[in-house]
Amino acid sequence: MSDDQHPQHAPHGFETLAIHAGQEPDPLTGAVVPPIYQVSTYKQDGVGGLRGGYEYSRSANPTRTALEENLAALEGGRRGLAFASGLAAEDVLLRTLLAPGDHVVIPSDAYGGTFRLFAKVVERWGVTWSVANTSDPAAVRAALTDRTKLIWVETPSNPLLGITDIAALADVARGAGVRLVVDNTFASPYLQQPLALGADVVVHSTTKYMGGHSDVVGGALITADDALGEELAYHQNAMGAIAGPFDSWLTLRGIKTLAVRMDRHSANASRVAELLVSHPKVTHVYYPGLPEHAGHEVAAKQMRAFGGMVSFRVAGGEEAAVAVCDRAELFTLGESLGGVESLIEHPGRMTHASVAGSALEVPADLVRLSVGIEAVDDLLADLSRALG
Repeated sequence: MSDDQHPQHAPHGFETLAIHAGQEPDPLTGAVVPPIYQVSTYKQDGVGGLRGGYEYSRSANPTRTALEENLAALEGGRRGLAFASGLAAEDVLLRTLLAPGDHVVIPSDAYGGTFRLFAKVVERWGVTWSVANTSDPAAVRAALTDRTKLIWVETPSNPLLGITDIAALADVARGAGVRLVVDNTFASPYLQQPLALGADVVVHSTTKYMGGHSDVVGGALITADDALGEELAYHQNAMGAIAGPFDSWLTLRGIKTLAVRMDRHSANASRVAELLVSHPKVTHVYYPGLPEHAGHEVAAKQMRAFGGMVSFRVAGGEEAAVAVCDRAELFTLGESLGGVESLIEHPGRMTHASVAGSALEVPADLVRLSVGIEAVDDLLADLSRALG
């Protein structure tokens, strides 16, 4: 029996989907990697006669289609959409689902860019928001109003690694007739699948673990609701912040190794957290894999492993935390996360400067690590030197 005669079996395991979903060999050449369709427009066979449904690459592009089908498969969704950045994906989602006068509940430790989008952009056209500890379903329920349309969740959160029980908040959302949105960037679909736990929409910055190599910026939305998927796709086209073909190709390339990378990220981060817990100059460690973490039991229930992000507070305050960032060598001082290389940053002055002075302000003595896939003993030695 030839390769193309083998029957297809479903469902496949995650690792198989990561490599094959949306990525059939090219029918013209047999290339096993989807081509980069670096094209803006397509020849039509008569007026309205589209080949494969393609007319203009803002509306659809074969390389982006491959990525979008892959994203949907990995999250167990029905529709995936790829964008130019994670915030572009968030913007399309908010403008699709909200109208002036609507209200959103956001996490008390939301990503600074998400907070800025709500506080400085969306609020200006009449959408209100309030903050709640999403780790506490009762607190979220108390924050709901008769105008609430969305509950927004990050789990694990950025940068304090808070854990939200997705299934519990899905119950809250259903009871109130609102939608639950989960930013799954820190976990990736390999470690956690929010749609299966009751979420309506999953958000990703594909720049991070999905791309995985710090060489591409992108975002994604995935839903299991066909009608909602069509609405989001309409606004994706109407607003135009789409992932380009080369960016889509790079993200697909990264996704192929997502599972093995996340295993290594998680294993390395666990070792790093153990070192930090025992270090005399560290006053607190935020990592859901630690038994003493407030969300450990929930994370163990809804995640395959605990991820590659670790945050910690340093004795001596803000300047001591900045000094640790400056002294690190193998941990590169830089924003972003999720790449194969390890990064270190000071959230208060870098990624979360936008929340300074707000209810979401992060501790000044906080350091955030994106633990890469280098030899873990080298990472431990570098951190030990940086901590002095």
